[in-house]
Amino acid sequence: MSDLLTLLGVSAAIAAGLWAWHHWHYRSYWFVLGYPLAAISVWATWRKVALGCGLTKKRQRFWFTTVPGLVASTGVVRVRRKWQRIAVDTKPFMWLPMPTRHGWRVTLHTLEGQIPADYAEVAERLAHSWGVHAVRVSSPRPGRVVLATTMRDPLVKVADLPASTELLKVTVGKLETGGPWTIDFTTVPHWINAGATQSGKSNLANALIVGLAPQPVVLVGFDLKGGVEFTPYAPRLSALATTRTECGALLDDLVTLMADRMGVCRMAGARNIWQLPPAVRPVPIVVLVDELAELYLMADKSEKDEIAKTSTALLRVAQLGRAFGIYLFCCGQRIGSDLGPGVTALRAQCSGRICHRVNDPETATMTLGDLDPAALVSARAIPAETPGVAIVAGQDGQWYRARSFYVTEQAAEHAARTHAHLAPAWDEVMAAQSHEIPAA
Repeated sequence: MSDLLTLLGVSAAIAAGLWAWHHWHYRSYWFVLGYPLAAISVWATWRKVALGCGLTKKRQRFWFTTVPGLVASTGVVRVRRKWQRIAVDTKPFMWLPMPTRHGWRVTLHTLEGQIPADYAEVAERLAHSWGVHAVRVSSPRPGRVVLATTMRDPLVKVADLPASTELLKVTVGKLETGGPWTIDFTTVPHWINAGATQSGKSNLANALIVGLAPQPVVLVGFDLKGGVEFTPYAPRLSALATTRTECGALLDDLVTLMADRMGVCRMAGARNIWQLPPAVRPVPIVVLVDELAELYLMADKSEKDEIAKTSTALLRVAQLGRAFGIYLFCCGQRIGSDLGPGVTALRAQCSGRICHRVNDPETATMTLGDLDPAALVSARAIPAETPGVAIVAGQDGQWYRARSFYVTEQAAEHAARTHAHLAPAWDEVMAAQSHEIPAA
């Protein structure tokens, strides 16, 4: 009896120790114990999992038996001679799973006639078969597929917003892979940020303002909600438009400024402002637009000409602004084709796509429609109790679930006031462009 109690005590102590290790330092637990067990399980079950998910192919193989007449491996065909050619299920070749911070990844060799989409279609089945949170599929080169798994959702808890160290680059959250979610305007110049009320859309704008405030950039705001969103950040904004008329005038200024920068680049023989000498290089401008749909809504025909003019100016900035240091970040609750062709044309110029929880499928389709259809399904499945979670089109052409860091309005206001000295007046921005190129 005492031996049994001792065994139970030791087992309980080991179980408690493992639980504490898993709870208090999951990373070391995963690399030391969790990953080896997961790798062995994946290798041991791959044939059955591939067969159940329809990833195997029939191939002819020779079967050898020492006693003719015995039942073959299929359990149906009786072998009448020692050598028999039969059809067997062949699984894709799997390399050794490699550990990652939040799971593991493994490379597969596709079989004849297979494409990465065949694996993406069964990603959810693979996740359930292996008991992991999610499986993402990518293809680094033809004939290879990489399965990246996450053991648990890394978006349940995100850290604080880190300080930005590079110009026009802000880490605003975390991707489902555990990596940083970065908005880099030098790589992806224009963005669309769609989301319903309380979905995290405004929080993302706060994170962007906090990240850009200490940088040497000009911030311009278009707040069609009467100014209630961006007015608290006015100390760091060089210009703020709160009505459609003001937005039209500010867009005209941006078009004029863009034309001036075109002339400077042409005289210097430069394709963009980043090829200009530092002495004459103009400061980059980030345009933040809130409630994009308000720029296109028409109450009566008398507003038609004003809307057309505003739409054309915004589209010109989107088409030509990147080379001349003007970048867009457009937010809206509702982005649909019913707002007119101007929205569709603007969408085509914005390669950065962010879709939070939305109230209608068309907004998700307009934001993510040219991506993988699975992205639309994921966007519509974002629960209301997870604000900040969004579907993001990555710079690598893939889409990811991501969650922005929580940034309070007070933190954004504090950043705007602290770095107010970096915000030049709009008149100074318009008059600062030099048209003389210094000699080399």
